[in-house]
Amino acid sequence: MKKLLKPKFYLAPTLVAVLALAACSDNGDGGGSSEPSGTGEEEGSEETIENEDGIYSLDDFEPTKIADGEAIEGGTLNVGVVASSPFEGTLDWQHYSISTDNDIIQFFSESLFTMDEAFNITDEGAATIDVSEDNLTYTITIKDNVNWHDGEPVKAEDFVFAHEVIGHKDYDGVRYDASFRNIVGMEEYHNEEADDISGFNIIDEKTVELTFKEATPSLMSGGIWYYAMPKHYFEGVEVADMSSSDQVRREPLGYGPFVVENIVPGESVTLSKNEDYWQGAPLVDEVVLTVVNPDVVVESLKTGQIDIVTTFPATQFADNADMSNVDWLGRVSRGYQYTGFKLGTWDADAGEVSYDPDSKMANESLREAVRLAVNYEELGNRMYNGLRFPATTVIPPYHALYHDDANPGFDYDPERAKELLAEAGYEDLDGDGFVEDPNGEEFVITYAARQGDATAEAVSNYEMQAWRDIGLNIELLEGSLTEPNAFYDRIEEDDPAIDMYSAGWNVGSDVDPSGIFGSQSMFNYPRYTDDTLEEILADGLSEDAFEQSYRQDVYNQFQAHINEVLPLAPTLYQIDTFPINNRVSGISYEVGNNDYGWHTVQLNDENAAVD
Repeated sequence: MKKLLKPKFYLAPTLVAVLALAACSDNGDGGGSSEPSGTGEEEGSEETIENEDGIYSLDDFEPTKIADGEAIEGGTLNVGVVASSPFEGTLDWQHYSISTDNDIIQFFSESLFTMDEAFNITDEGAATIDVSEDNLTYTITIKDNVNWHDGEPVKAEDFVFAHEVIGHKDYDGVRYDASFRNIVGMEEYHNEEADDISGFNIIDEKTVELTFKEATPSLMSGGIWYYAMPKHYFEGVEVADMSSSDQVRREPLGYGPFVVENIVPGESVTLSKNEDYWQGAPLVDEVVLTVVNPDVVVESLKTGQIDIVTTFPATQFADNADMSNVDWLGRVSRGYQYTGFKLGTWDADAGEVSYDPDSKMANESLREAVRLAVNYEELGNRMYNGLRFPATTVIPPYHALYHDDANPGFDYDPERAKELLAEAGYEDLDGDGFVEDPNGEEFVITYAARQGDATAEAVSNYEMQAWRDIGLNIELLEGSLTEPNAFYDRIEEDDPAIDMYSAGWNVGSDVDPSGIFGSQSMFNYPRYTDDTLEEILADGLSEDAFEQSYRQDVYNQFQAHINEVLPLAPTLYQIDTFPINNRVSGISYEVGNNDYGWHTVQLNDENAAVD
């Protein structure tokens, strides 16, 4: 296995990556599982390392492969979008909800802003930002050379338009949340009490002022929407029809390094380089993104059919660490896996969670028993060779400033799990090996899990067996794993057939967890809230929280509270690995390294290296 030496400015074990959320694993604010960040002028070299026990850690990887050798002119970069099902094709930042769509969007569209390693907005992006002394008004100036792919300049009105779409009453996406409602005049606009959003003041074609009702420390690290939307391009399209329109599904328009040329729905996207890209024309002529099933991704890499992937199955790394035609980059993922519990429903009329204290999984001891029953350290080593490891809290180490290292999380303790069940009244009354509920009635938990790579079923079986071993009667939803798109549809729609489920979240640049745990967030899939949780979430956005140490303390309280009430139980963190064909260089997955981007990727040979 090849290891790239550390660049001198690499911030070692911070868990680097670019979301919000991105739900379902994605990054609603523009973080993506595979977006590179850099140009590389630093000197570096390669060395071969061996791993005797077959268990890997972050120390075995570097996040950057510097520009190396003489680049050919142009060429085609072949990218594998690794997924077990077709991509949805909602190719617009305002409307997408599945990570594979995000993987595609980032090649032709991008955030207006870049961020440093602490996730604060910098002036290196397509737009700059100035903040008033009271932290309420933000002046955004889009750079003069930033243009849509049809030649029209990206204007201040395009930034405003993105907000008008998300805030519209007919918007069918999932991003209208507390951060949007914090904009002056947004709620009046949403409720059709005003024709526009009074918090926006367009100064000139490239400059706009945005005023918020309340100043929060999140505004400069994700609380501001990062994207513009081409107003001229959507002229005549009703907001209710946008997500299914040709402008989103067939001919999406961006201002990023590549231009969409052709889409084969669910299968592939072909892009050409944007000669007018504001950071300079890309070094490759063409990018072809193709959906690759996890079961064949290794063969596709070995034969050179694809040069890089959006994600690589952790379960396949160890057996292929010595693949001769790739270099391995790596970083700790911005996400975590979790076991979720359905505790209520979404009240669409009120736009908020409706928690049901009488739901099947409402007992906190029951939920804690579920978490304690599974040995996630063994699971991570056995199934993933250490590339997944036990999660302690719902703020992952990706947010190094706010992840509570002192929080021990959960020990594997099946005996304590059994005690908790008994103390809560869940006992086996008929001797069949499974507990009845506190009323003496049969107690069956229906569990939903997603289809995935070749080990997805084995992982689910491992967890279910552990739960059965403590006396819980677990049945897999409809007897099989669920296709990912259908899985999330059923979770979002609060399918009453589902009691418990396993899923994952990719967090974003903003540490504020309101987008997942807030009572007014549609992404609050467990549908849980309580007064203490709401108070903590509000405190994390308060004026006092502009003081970093205060905010750290607030989010330590948050992590402890979630581990106590457990609307969802964090199970595994992950190390992302990225195989890079030998002919590819000038790429980085390090957060805050804004020298890199898809435009800096170069090819050193017309043909991909093969194993």
